[in-house]
Amino acid sequence: MSEQSADHRPQEDFPQLNLDGQLCFPLYAAARKVVNHYTPYLKPLGITYTQYIVLLALWESGSATVGDLCRRLYLDNGTITPLLKKMEEMGIVSRSRSRQDERVVTVQMTEQGWIMRQQVKDIPFQVGSCIPLSHDDAFALYQLLHKLLGTV
Repeated sequence: MSEQSADHRPQEDFPQLNLDGQLCFPLYAAARKVVNHYTPYLKPLGITYTQYIVLLALWESGSATVGDLCRRLYLDNGTITPLLKKMEEMGIVSRSRSRQDERVVTVQMTEQGWIMRQQVKDIPFQVGSCIPLSHDDAFALYQLLHKLLGTV
């Protein structure tokens, strides 16, 4: 029997490092799989999944501060700022600084952004039909994920 190098130690030493034993891995892989189902529907509109969730949040109220969007979408400022800049260049949102506090930036839907809402209205049903879960299983998963996020 040959000695194993430090680079190739058996996994039995640290079973907590087995990939299949990690909660994070199936969450990550499932999230990627679900998000990838959106691509064929969003790509013709010229938006990414992350831009889509920004739009979903904005369609609920018409406007929000960048800070509120960061909190609501679990994104950091460094991620959302270039995203919003691109969306503004596309004409689907506008950004403006608060007169009371210039550090606060408000994002608003434009007319083109509201028109896009009509264009994407069926996407949740189309993607939902690709997910191999019953309605009850999907709802249970939804509740568990929100519990994990601390929003339930």
